[in-house]
Amino acid sequence: MSRAPILSSAFVALSAFLLSVPAQAIATVPAASMVVSEQSDDTALFGAMRDADARLATIAWRLATADAAICRDVAPTPGLVVHAIDQYDPAVRKQLPALFGFEGPVAVEAVVAGSAAAKAGVLANDTIEAVDGKPLSLDPAGTAQASTATRDAAQRRIAAEPADRPLHLSLLRKGQRREVTIAAQPGCRSRFEMLIGPGLSASADGDIVQIGSRFFERFDDRMIAVVVAHEFSHNILHHRERLDAAGVKRGLLSEFGRNGRLFRQTETEADLLGVHLMRNAGYDPQDAVRFWREHGGEVDGGLFRSRTHPSASARADAVAAEIAAIPAGAPIPYRPPLLDHAAEPLQ
Repeated sequence: MSRAPILSSAFVALSAFLLSVPAQAIATVPAASMVVSEQSDDTALFGAMRDADARLATIAWRLATADAAICRDVAPTPGLVVHAIDQYDPAVRKQLPALFGFEGPVAVEAVVAGSAAAKAGVLANDTIEAVDGKPLSLDPAGTAQASTATRDAAQRRIAAEPADRPLHLSLLRKGQRREVTIAAQPGCRSRFEMLIGPGLSASADGDIVQIGSRFFERFDDRMIAVVVAHEFSHNILHHRERLDAAGVKRGLLSEFGRNGRLFRQTETEADLLGVHLMRNAGYDPQDAVRFWREHGGEVDGGLFRSRTHPSASARADAVAAEIAAIPAGAPIPYRPPLLDHAAEPLQ
């Protein structure tokens, strides 16, 4: 499960991972690119990470904006991927302005094609100086070591803006300043991050959806959308908050008795809502059936195969039944009855 909301963005959590990330984490980058002393290799590594971030951002933006009308909590979703220079290891920061622009603490890593930000002319490598006239600044505590505090503050600043009003950014590019007004583009509230690592892991905690980098090596965007929609559904359904209110135990005890039953209930609910999120966003919901039937056994056992989760075959069957139950001619976006109970205590 994840932890929070904001715009429609994905972020590579490089920081301490950067110097030790395994070669298999990004399939398109050769092992030699892990050697920080080789700038050309670094460029390839950062490029591959930016590409994967953009893929996640595009999937997330598409789901968030298409489903805004059925979500209780919305936030500005301009289609920006933002990052901060101090989230990277100090050993590589001198290289970053040449790769990412960084004429200030916070820059645009990527822009989703077709998004409100793209239509407003925001470009990758633009530095964000201010949001609605309020300057962004470096977090002093994060300058000596990798820290996401500056990035998180920038995310919160954007998320705090009214979702139904234009977003005003002050940008800097090659010394030239410009003011940009991004049309209002609400989306279901959540943040999205790609995490570097060798496993097929994914999580959501009510705030952030986190997707392991290996998904981008192993699957195409349609299959990744199944996983993102599932984790996103946990946040939309406030599962973390409701599980906490139900007093469930985590860790080893999560698999037993009432704890296991409630965790399995939330997993099934996320599977079912994910189908509707995908359909509303123009994805084929049958991809969810295919994912669980063909790849469910490949996903990390700790997340998808313990007693806190139904089996892959059961998930495929439940998803198929949910798709079959969608009323003929159901509108898009369609609000499934499951959302009527999203504020109720788990039983």
